[in-house]
Amino acid sequence: MRLWRLTRAPFVALDGKGAELHGARYAPPSHPVVSLASEAGLAVLVALRYQPTDLSQASDDFVLGWTEIDTEPERVPDADEDSIRAFVSEWLDQRRSLAVAIRSRVLPEADVIYLNPLHPDAAKVPPLTCRTFDFAECLHRPPMLDQYGSLS
Repeated sequence: MRLWRLTRAPFVALDGKGAELHGARYAPPSHPVVSLASEAGLAVLVALRYQPTDLSQASDDFVLGWTEIDTEPERVPDADEDSIRAFVSEWLDQRRSLAVAIRSRVLPEADVIYLNPLHPDAAKVPPLTCRTFDFAECLHRPPMLDQYGSLS
């Protein structure tokens, strides 16, 4: 299964250190966990939510990367945020699978994938294959908008 991550270049390691220090949406601090996405577009949308309104002010060291895992993630039941957090905390504590899939609130057709770097299979996960990514370049005003925008 191919998994995607949009992050700043210094943070491409799949070690979960950022979440361990600061927590993640569904994971408490003190637990390393890596946030990935089932789709490249979801990785971009999630990261976009945390960028300044003026995208020219975003950091210039973003990379879009992917890796592969050879397992289907365990599915987190659709539930309220507290129930999802409880499920993820138990999953992390038990180290019962390499990854879990959480239905995205940003794009419900896709999943946020949490990878547990403390699971024994985490050592087999290849590092991210990355390319540079620029929010301002990606989301610039399309040239055709001015031409065809007046037709609507």
